[in-house]
Amino acid sequence: MSRSTTVTVRVPTVLRDCCGGAAELELAGRSVRAVLEELERRHPPLYRSVCDETGAVRRHINVFVNRDHVRDREGLETVLTPGDEITILPAVSGG
Repeated sequence: MSRSTTVTVRVPTVLRDCCGGAAELELAGRSVRAVLEELERRHPPLYRSVCDETGAVRRHINVFVNRDHVRDREGLETVLTPGDEITILPAVSGG
């Protein structure tokens, strides 16, 4: 198996200013955690919007691999395969 897997990270409109306006990023990593670490190296402002200082995903941010929320899988240790899509989705609330 290769050392890394390239996946697509979908960036919501509200966070695109943190990564030069990109709607999608191609990043490599064998797990969600590894992709987030790559995100930290390449786009630190976006990483800080997604993760707190401990490396945990912020409470108001949801992270999906394909259609599954990572909390319903193996969390940040969720293993990725080529072609997977990670979607970052800020929580929406209102009244």
